[in-house]
Amino acid sequence: MPVRASSICVTRIAKDVTDGERPIVSLPVCDAYFLMVYTKEAHHCDILPDGTRTLPHKFERGSVCLVDLSEGASIVLYADLHSVTFLLPKALIEEVGDLSRASSILELRCRRGERDPVLSNLADIVISLFGRETGSWEALLKHLAIAICSHLIEDPIGKTEAGSDETILPYNRETLAKEFMRNNLARELCVADIAAAAGLSANHFSQSFKKVTGVTPHRWLMLARVDAAKDLLRDSSLPLKAIADACGFVDQSHFTKVFSRETGMTPAVWRTGRLH
Repeated sequence: MPVRASSICVTRIAKDVTDGERPIVSLPVCDAYFLMVYTKEAHHCDILPDGTRTLPHKFERGSVCLVDLSEGASIVLYADLHSVTFLLPKALIEEVGDLSRASSILELRCRRGERDPVLSNLADIVISLFGRETGSWEALLKHLAIAICSHLIEDPIGKTEAGSDETILPYNRETLAKEFMRNNLARELCVADIAAAAGLSANHFSQSFKKVTGVTPHRWLMLARVDAAKDLLRDSSLPLKAIADACGFVDQSHFTKVFSRETGMTPAVWRTGRLH
């Protein structure tokens, strides 16, 4: 109990996944937030409340996910999952908010695969506590819990600093844009649609996105479609036309052309190589 009556629960996850296995990890409905800091690269998809699944995508080591458990949460693992997780009751967030004199109404922003050096470093400290005698780390964990909650409340990554270079794309805007593209691969998207999802004008977004990522939004979208197609080619028996439709290619011919350009082989040849 870092502050008053609400506790924090910290867990280290080391789940290894064998080839072909697709385990589901589910969390029940709870009046809390769930924070996961990836200690190794992960690969999974979300199961939405209506039962549908998003396309799987990769999460970098050191990136974080923060979700509200008001509807629970479920993911399907496509690779090993190694992480440190924090179950943060909303009452705890309010208690820490009182310490910092924050607003009495605190709602944390959902995050998906965001880079956050502060949380990554704090997670490394937490990992070092596992294996020690309980009495030697309880006090330190309380301070770490307050630091983590305070950082989430302040949300410096979610704010654009006044006077910052307008050509720099903040982490949260970049994440929103990429998540929007990944979740809408099957749709015909224009730059204006993606920019709107990131809360920016089309011209500002295009320039800043390329400056940060090194590629245009259209190019990044094509690469994301190819990555999604690889997942479906490897993990499903769907025909090429169905994969082309699911990943947002104009038709099977367009799919083959783009995939061949990016990988050096046709989808059919790539799939055959993976199967063998």
